[in-house]
Amino acid sequence: MDTRTKILVTAMQMFNERGYGATSVADILKAAGANSGSLYHFFPTKQALLVAVLEAYRDGIEPMLLAPAWEGVADPIDRIFKLLESYRQRLVNTDCFYGCPIGSLALEIHEPDPDVREMLAVNFEGWVRHVKACLDGAADRLPAGTDTLKLARFVLTTMEGGVMQSRTHRTLEAFDNSVDCLRDYISKLTKEGTK
Repeated sequence: MDTRTKILVTAMQMFNERGYGATSVADILKAAGANSGSLYHFFPTKQALLVAVLEAYRDGIEPMLLAPAWEGVADPIDRIFKLLESYRQRLVNTDCFYGCPIGSLALEIHEPDPDVREMLAVNFEGWVRHVKACLDGAADRLPAGTDTLKLARFVLTTMEGGVMQSRTHRTLEAFDNSVDCLRDYISKLTKEGTK
């Protein structure tokens, strides 16, 4: 792994585990086994490193998140729930400590620089775009005129809210309740759409 990638991967892990504010450049350098000259050669500021982390998440949504969740799943509605199941599994694997990296950063950085805010939005919209594509793929099962963009944003809100509450309470209950309600709602939509 080259030095830039090592610094970037280390920053991704540390920002996710500790938060952006609580992670110092010195922490990243030590964990990555890099020197300050290397870091500042690739990332002139800590904020530039954060933007690069957000770009890596944007570029990694398919290989890191979607492809593993959707492997062997053809039905577009099932894909949405497999994606949510992958977040649930992250909660299970971490005893409900997991937080969506983008959601955590968005909550932590109250007044982000425009470049950071834009990259946070790009990440959320990428997630929404993929879920919308699933909903569009099931359009013949949804009521005519269903706004799949709004529905995809609702799916993201369900996931982010469920993860945040489960992390806070250290129980899967909030996540499971949220996904159950979403499943019930989409089931009702598909029943109405196929009448």
